[in-house]
Amino acid sequence: MGEFGDRVQANMDIVLDEVCAELPKGGDHESRKYIAEQLIAAARGGKTTLGDLTYVGRRALVHLNNKPKSA
Repeated sequence: MGEFGDRVQANMDIVLDEVCAELPKGGDHESRKYIAEQLIAAARGGKTTLGDLTYVGRRALVHLNNKPKSA
């Protein structure tokens, strides 16, 4: 992921860890992947501050929590 500077990468790592900490057991692979993809898309779109990325990460978490559960 060399397309982002050290600061942006650190911000994405922090947000991913903080958001996933709210999931049971830190989140499964698919949940973490979904949130990470949302953060990457946001960073590519210019949203690189900790505040911007936190907002995007929390929005992704809400989306996951509101997704219908499979049987």
